[in-house]
Amino acid sequence: MMYLDRPPLLIETKVFSAMPDRFRRTGVRSTWADANRPGLETDCFIEGPSFDADDNLYIVDIPFGRVFRIAPDGAWTLVIEYDGWPNGLKIHPDGRILVADYRRGIMQLDAAAGRMHPVLTARNSESFKGCNDLHMASNGDIYFTDQGQTGLHDPTGRVYRLSLDGRLDCLIDTGVSPNGLVLDPAERVLFVAMTRDNAVWRLPLMKDGSISKVGRFCSTFGSSGPDGLTMDRAGRLFVAHASLGHVFVFAPNGELIARIRSCAGQSCTNVAIGGANSDRLYITESVTGTVLVADIGVLDDER
Repeated sequence: MMYLDRPPLLIETKVFSAMPDRFRRTGVRSTWADANRPGLETDCFIEGPSFDADDNLYIVDIPFGRVFRIAPDGAWTLVIEYDGWPNGLKIHPDGRILVADYRRGIMQLDAAAGRMHPVLTARNSESFKGCNDLHMASNGDIYFTDQGQTGLHDPTGRVYRLSLDGRLDCLIDTGVSPNGLVLDPAERVLFVAMTRDNAVWRLPLMKDGSISKVGRFCSTFGSSGPDGLTMDRAGRLFVAHASLGHVFVFAPNGELIARIRSCAGQSCTNVAIGGANSDRLYITESVTGTVLVADIGVLDDER
């Protein structure tokens, strides 16, 4: 697979569905928004897209502690509203819905009952800085980021692995705002978006489960940085950028091969692959409360 000497492909998006007005909290203050979007009107801030077995798309609304389910026809249903700040959400093939909650740690959602149950709320009796996103390995291990308010001024963000047997390993504690994360198809490398470093780090996993020779896989620019990540079966990395209005697509060797342009706002925060042939990319544009969709099947046509 060769991409060298080709200009990056430009892929356009269209609106899949936008949050209905009846769910928008216009004029309502939020402590989360006061800290993370000071002075800006925030009637929602959506994140964490993930599909269930029936092709329903689940997303979170961070400042107002809500999880929504969007049907294939674009209709929205409020699944739960609770006292938390759900940031990342992933659905395991076995149906479990896990949430990285900035205030409460790792939670599990019982969608049928409309209840949240704690999975992991602290490490050695110490609260997390602020959990951001998570990824589940095929063996059931949960990888998650503990971002808090870290950045270049405070490079103490953490990346954890919670094994199925309950063991918690801190893989890295020098992260510069660790955010979205994803394993490669062979599950030998963990990619982590470091938002305030404006980069994606590559964390090779050793046979004993530790990491070594961590490096920057790719770098970007802008007032924010890489946010949510996903990867397709070909090993192409999709990077949502929270201030540039694009999702950037990188080949397995790190070359930029495509950019997917938002037709809504500039805050592309997370991504999920869907469609019958896994040829559609769904993108949360957080500020406008819009879910975008793009045809990524064209990437295979370019090879």
